[in-house]
Amino acid sequence: MIKIGDIQLPNFPLLLAPMEDVSDPPFRALCKENGADVVYTEFISSEGLIRDAAKSIMKLDIYEKERPVGIQIFGANLDSMLKTIDIVQKSNPDIIDINFGCPVKKVVSKGAGAGILKDVCLMEKLTEEMVKRTNLPITVKTRLGWDHDSIRIVEVAERLQDVGCKAISIHGRTRAQMYKGNADWRPIAEVKNNPRMHIPVFGNGDVDTPEKAMEMRDAYGLDGCMIGRASIGNPWFFKQVKHFFNTGEHLDPVSLEERVDAARRHLQMAIDWKGEKLGVFETRRHYTNYFKGIPNFKEYRTKMVTSDNASDVFAAFDEVLGAFAGYEFV
Repeated sequence: MIKIGDIQLPNFPLLLAPMEDVSDPPFRALCKENGADVVYTEFISSEGLIRDAAKSIMKLDIYEKERPVGIQIFGANLDSMLKTIDIVQKSNPDIIDINFGCPVKKVVSKGAGAGILKDVCLMEKLTEEMVKRTNLPITVKTRLGWDHDSIRIVEVAERLQDVGCKAISIHGRTRAQMYKGNADWRPIAEVKNNPRMHIPVFGNGDVDTPEKAMEMRDAYGLDGCMIGRASIGNPWFFKQVKHFFNTGEHLDPVSLEERVDAARRHLQMAIDWKGEKLGVFETRRHYTNYFKGIPNFKEYRTKMVTSDNASDVFAAFDEVLGAFAGYEFV
């Protein structure tokens, strides 16, 4: 069994990565239904939380059916991060995760996210003080380093563990790479193989097939896999990976009816949670993958991603069922 603090997880758990405007409660619910073992919120700005910014506060919403669930926060100011811990605890998450890996310029320019990879001592200090502030397990998500010439992830992981971090998820790219090139899992395996490491080491980056998840487990020996982009519009990915682990075979493709039902439920949950305008807007990014592979689909996808009214999007779903009845995915 894998443990994050006192939280027991199955062998080689699958984690839904924190993704901005993606891993909200509706999507987390769908991923949980389909086998995600741990889910994380969108990353939340510490400065936004202490300013009481509405968007940041809303991201604290978590639900019992999601557990175990982690709230992820980012920032570079110690006082703000400690105040954030106090706020986040009131939502009663199972885990608090620190984002030391986001490569986006607006985050990095403030010294947060992957920006903090330039200052390992600050990473260590923030983690240590946040561990002291709460009884909840503190975990970290990070990257290999700032650039190829500054990869010190074995040392960094050891230092974070030594100040009380309970698990670490590592994306196999540097900040300089952003999302280009291939993720390199070898340095993550070096972290896992460090005889001083005893906390779970989870891999992240480029796991988009069950075979790659199995490779991360068997060839690289990691403790689990954090899945991000492969899950967008494809909450079934977790179930597909677990089926492959158990049987060595692929699940049958998800049917058109199942895809439409998931898209419909996703949109309705999003509307119920954040209102029609935001609900319609923020589910758009999922539709390409929900219906990936259907030929001559552009007309319907255009309706889904340009309509501002929920009724129009729901109508487009109905049209898809009629227009492509009997279509079989491969």
